[in-house]
Amino acid sequence: MAGLLLPAFSLSAEDAEGGYRLLELDGYKVKWGEQTLGVGASVRYAFADDTLRFDNARNCGEMAPMRALAGEDLSFEMLVRETAAAFEVWERAADLSFHRVADAQHADIVIGAQGQPHRWAFANVSYAPEAKEGVRAIQQSLVCLNPHQKWKVGFDGNKNVYDIRYTLIHEIGHAIGLDHPGPAGQLMGFRYTEDFPELQPGDLRGVRLLYGRAADNSNTLAAADIPE
Repeated sequence: MAGLLLPAFSLSAEDAEGGYRLLELDGYKVKWGEQTLGVGASVRYAFADDTLRFDNARNCGEMAPMRALAGEDLSFEMLVRETAAAFEVWERAADLSFHRVADAQHADIVIGAQGQPHRWAFANVSYAPEAKEGVRAIQQSLVCLNPHQKWKVGFDGNKNVYDIRYTLIHEIGHAIGLDHPGPAGQLMGFRYTEDFPELQPGDLRGVRLLYGRAADNSNTLAAADIPE
Protein backbone atom coordinates (compact mmCIF):
# COMPACT_ATOMS: atom_id res chain seq x y z
CA MET A 1 0.00 0.00 0.00
CA ALA A 2 1.26 3.46 -0.85
CA GLY A 3 0.15 6.97 -0.03
CA LEU A 4 0.34 10.46 -1.42
CA LEU A 5 0.72 13.77 0.35
CA LEU A 6 -1.61 16.29 -1.26
CA PRO A 7 -1.71 19.80 0.21
CA ALA A 8 -4.60 21.97 -0.86
CA PHE A 9 -3.84 25.02 -3.00
CA SER A 10 -0.10 24.93 -2.36
CA LEU A 11 1.82 23.10 -5.08
CA SER A 12 3.09 24.60 -8.30
CA ALA A 13 2.28 22.84 -11.56
CA GLU A 14 2.20 23.57 -15.25
CA ASP A 15 -1.21 24.01 -16.81
CA ALA A 16 -2.53 20.66 -17.95
CA GLU A 17 -4.01 20.42 -21.42
CA GLY A 18 -7.79 20.32 -21.17
CA GLY A 19 -7.85 21.92 -17.74
CA TYR A 20 -7.42 18.73 -15.73
CA ARG A 21 -4.74 16.36 -14.52
CA LEU A 22 -5.32 12.81 -13.38
CA LEU A 23 -3.52 11.75 -10.25
CA GLU A 24 -0.60 9.43 -10.98
CA LEU A 25 1.10 7.51 -8.20
CA ASP A 26 4.28 5.62 -9.04
CA GLY A 27 3.39 5.96 -12.70
CA TYR A 28 -0.19 4.66 -12.42
CA LYS A 29 -3.52 6.43 -12.57
CA VAL A 30 -5.78 5.67 -9.59
CA LYS A 31 -9.56 5.47 -9.22
CA TRP A 32 -12.33 3.86 -7.23
CA GLY A 33 -14.19 0.81 -8.50
CA GLU A 34 -13.17 -1.05 -11.62
CA GLN A 35 -9.64 -0.42 -12.88
CA THR A 36 -11.00 0.87 -16.17
CA LEU A 37 -11.25 4.52 -17.12
CA GLY A 38 -14.79 5.72 -17.68
CA VAL A 39 -16.44 3.18 -15.36
CA GLY A 40 -18.39 4.52 -12.38
CA ALA A 41 -18.06 3.65 -8.71
CA SER A 42 -19.91 3.66 -5.40
CA VAL A 43 -17.92 5.03 -2.47
CA ARG A 44 -18.60 5.10 1.28
CA TYR A 45 -17.48 7.96 3.49
CA ALA A 46 -17.47 8.62 7.22
CA PHE A 47 -16.41 11.27 9.68
CA ALA A 48 -13.73 10.54 12.21
CA ASP A 49 -15.50 10.43 15.58
CA ASP A 50 -12.43 9.48 17.59
CA THR A 51 -8.67 10.00 17.32
CA LEU A 52 -7.43 7.82 14.46
CA ARG A 53 -3.96 6.87 13.28
CA PHE A 54 -3.00 5.77 9.79
CA ASP A 55 0.57 4.58 10.04
CA ASN A 56 1.15 4.20 6.29
CA ALA A 57 -0.26 7.61 5.37
CA ARG A 58 2.17 10.29 4.27
CA ASN A 59 -0.41 12.84 5.34
CA CYS A 60 -3.47 12.82 7.61
CA GLY A 61 -1.60 10.16 9.54
CA GLU A 62 -3.14 11.40 12.77
CA MET A 63 -6.77 12.44 12.56
CA ALA A 64 -8.91 14.06 15.25
CA PRO A 65 -12.71 13.91 15.37
CA MET A 66 -14.53 15.97 12.74
CA ARG A 67 -16.30 17.84 15.56
CA ALA A 68 -13.00 19.59 16.32
CA LEU A 69 -13.70 21.77 13.28
CA ALA A 70 -17.00 22.99 14.67
CA GLY A 71 -17.24 26.32 16.45
CA GLU A 72 -19.45 29.27 17.16
CA ASP A 73 -19.84 30.16 13.48
CA LEU A 74 -19.74 26.61 12.09
CA SER A 75 -21.79 23.97 13.86
CA PHE A 76 -21.23 20.25 13.39
CA GLU A 77 -24.62 20.05 11.66
CA MET A 78 -23.39 22.63 9.15
CA LEU A 79 -20.23 20.60 8.60
CA VAL A 80 -22.33 17.51 7.88
CA ARG A 81 -24.50 19.46 5.45
CA GLU A 82 -21.60 21.11 3.64
CA THR A 83 -19.76 17.79 3.32
CA ALA A 84 -22.82 16.12 1.80
CA ALA A 85 -23.19 19.04 -0.60
CA ALA A 86 -19.53 18.72 -1.62
CA PHE A 87 -19.98 15.03 -2.46
CA GLU A 88 -23.15 15.85 -4.39
CA VAL A 89 -21.18 18.18 -6.66
CA TRP A 90 -19.09 15.21 -7.84
CA GLU A 91 -22.17 12.96 -8.05
CA ARG A 92 -23.84 15.39 -10.42
CA ALA A 93 -20.74 15.55 -12.60
CA ALA A 94 -19.91 11.87 -13.10
CA ASP A 95 -21.09 8.30 -12.56
CA LEU A 96 -20.28 8.34 -8.86
CA SER A 97 -22.39 7.72 -5.78
CA PHE A 98 -21.33 8.51 -2.22
CA HIS A 99 -22.92 7.02 0.88
CA ARG A 100 -22.25 8.08 4.44
CA VAL A 101 -21.62 5.27 6.93
CA ALA A 102 -21.42 5.59 10.70
CA ASP A 103 -18.15 3.74 11.33
CA ALA A 104 -14.93 5.09 9.86
CA GLN A 105 -13.54 1.54 9.83
CA HIS A 106 -16.08 0.70 7.15
CA ALA A 107 -15.50 3.83 5.06
CA ASP A 108 -13.56 4.26 1.84
CA ILE A 109 -13.02 7.98 2.48
CA VAL A 110 -12.46 9.17 6.05
CA ILE A 111 -12.84 12.88 6.81
CA GLY A 112 -11.72 14.57 9.99
CA ALA A 113 -9.65 17.26 11.64
CA GLN A 114 -5.89 17.24 11.50
CA GLY A 115 -4.31 15.68 14.56
CA GLN A 116 -1.23 17.82 13.95
CA PRO A 117 -2.65 21.06 12.54
CA HIS A 118 -0.77 22.50 9.57
CA ARG A 119 -1.84 24.91 6.83
CA TRP A 120 -5.42 24.31 5.65
CA ALA A 121 -6.34 20.90 4.25
CA PHE A 122 -4.74 17.75 2.91
CA ALA A 123 -5.68 14.47 1.27
CA ASN A 124 -3.97 11.10 1.26
CA VAL A 125 -4.62 8.34 -1.28
CA SER A 126 -3.70 4.69 -0.73
CA TYR A 127 -3.98 2.16 -3.53
CA ALA A 128 -3.79 -1.57 -4.20
CA PRO A 129 -0.57 -2.95 -5.72
CA GLU A 130 -2.22 -4.74 -8.65
CA ALA A 131 -2.43 -2.71 -11.85
CA LYS A 132 -4.63 -3.12 -14.90
CA GLU A 133 -4.10 -1.13 -18.08
CA GLY A 134 -2.09 1.48 -16.20
CA VAL A 135 -4.72 1.92 -13.45
CA ARG A 136 -4.63 0.95 -9.79
CA ALA A 137 -7.67 0.74 -7.53
CA ILE A 138 -7.87 3.17 -4.63
CA GLN A 139 -8.14 1.33 -1.31
CA GLN A 140 -8.63 4.28 1.01
CA SER A 141 -8.53 8.06 0.95
CA LEU A 142 -8.20 10.47 3.85
CA VAL A 143 -9.21 14.13 4.01
CA CYS A 144 -8.13 16.23 6.98
CA LEU A 145 -8.69 19.92 7.72
CA ASN A 146 -6.94 22.22 10.15
CA PRO A 147 -9.09 22.83 13.26
CA HIS A 148 -7.00 25.88 14.14
CA GLN A 149 -7.97 27.68 10.94
CA LYS A 150 -11.14 29.71 10.76
CA TRP A 151 -13.64 28.33 8.22
CA LYS A 152 -16.72 29.87 6.65
CA VAL A 153 -19.79 28.94 4.63
CA GLY A 154 -20.08 30.94 1.41
CA PHE A 155 -17.93 33.50 -0.38
CA ASP A 156 -17.48 36.96 1.07
CA GLY A 157 -14.32 38.15 -0.71
CA ASN A 158 -12.03 37.35 2.23
CA LYS A 159 -9.60 34.81 0.80
CA ASN A 160 -7.80 34.43 4.12
CA VAL A 161 -10.77 32.41 5.39
CA TYR A 162 -11.62 29.41 3.23
CA ASP A 163 -15.15 28.33 2.36
CA ILE A 164 -15.57 24.84 3.82
CA ARG A 165 -17.61 23.45 0.91
CA TYR A 166 -15.17 24.70 -1.73
CA THR A 167 -12.28 23.19 0.21
CA LEU A 168 -14.05 19.86 0.64
CA ILE A 169 -14.95 19.67 -3.06
CA HIS A 170 -11.28 20.23 -3.87
CA GLU A 171 -10.00 17.63 -1.42
CA ILE A 172 -12.62 15.07 -2.46
CA GLY A 173 -11.36 15.61 -6.01
CA HIS A 174 -7.96 14.37 -4.87
CA ALA A 175 -9.58 11.52 -2.94
CA ILE A 176 -11.21 10.22 -6.13
CA GLY A 177 -8.15 10.51 -8.37
CA LEU A 178 -7.65 14.08 -9.61
CA ASP A 179 -4.52 16.20 -9.30
CA HIS A 180 -3.86 19.93 -9.61
CA PRO A 181 -3.96 21.03 -13.26
CA GLY A 182 -2.41 24.42 -12.49
CA PRO A 183 -2.78 27.40 -10.19
CA ALA A 184 -6.26 28.64 -11.10
CA GLY A 185 -9.13 28.46 -13.57
CA GLN A 186 -10.50 25.15 -12.30
CA LEU A 187 -11.77 24.16 -8.88
CA MET A 188 -8.94 21.60 -8.74
CA GLY A 189 -6.41 24.41 -9.22
CA PHE A 190 -4.00 24.67 -6.30
CA ARG A 191 -4.76 28.31 -5.52
CA TYR A 192 -7.84 29.12 -3.43
CA THR A 193 -10.15 31.51 -5.25
CA GLU A 194 -13.70 32.72 -4.89
CA ASP A 195 -14.27 33.07 -8.62
CA PHE A 196 -16.71 30.14 -8.91
CA PRO A 197 -18.48 27.86 -6.42
CA GLU A 198 -18.61 24.61 -8.41
CA LEU A 199 -16.74 22.52 -10.96
CA GLN A 200 -15.35 24.09 -14.10
CA PRO A 201 -14.97 22.56 -17.59
CA GLY A 202 -11.55 21.04 -16.89
CA ASP A 203 -12.77 19.51 -13.63
CA LEU A 204 -15.68 17.93 -15.50
CA ARG A 205 -13.42 16.55 -18.22
CA GLY A 206 -11.13 14.96 -15.65
CA VAL A 207 -13.73 13.30 -13.46
CA ARG A 208 -15.68 12.04 -16.48
CA LEU A 209 -12.52 10.52 -17.94
CA LEU A 210 -12.15 8.56 -14.71
CA TYR A 211 -15.80 7.63 -14.07
CA GLY A 212 -17.94 8.51 -17.08
CA ARG A 213 -20.92 10.84 -17.14
CA ALA A 214 -23.57 10.90 -14.43
CA ALA A 215 -26.73 8.95 -15.20
CA ASP A 216 -28.81 12.02 -14.29
CA ASN A 217 -27.38 15.15 -15.88
CA SER A 218 -30.13 17.47 -14.71
CA ASN A 219 -27.62 19.89 -13.13
CA THR A 220 -26.95 22.76 -15.52
CA LEU A 221 -23.19 22.86 -15.10
CA ALA A 222 -22.73 19.08 -15.07
CA ALA A 223 -24.96 18.77 -18.12
CA ALA A 224 -23.13 21.43 -20.09
CA ASP A 225 -21.79 20.37 -23.47
CA ILE A 226 -18.18 20.08 -22.36
CA PRO A 227 -15.87 18.59 -25.04
CA GLU A 228 -14.25 15.40 -23.81
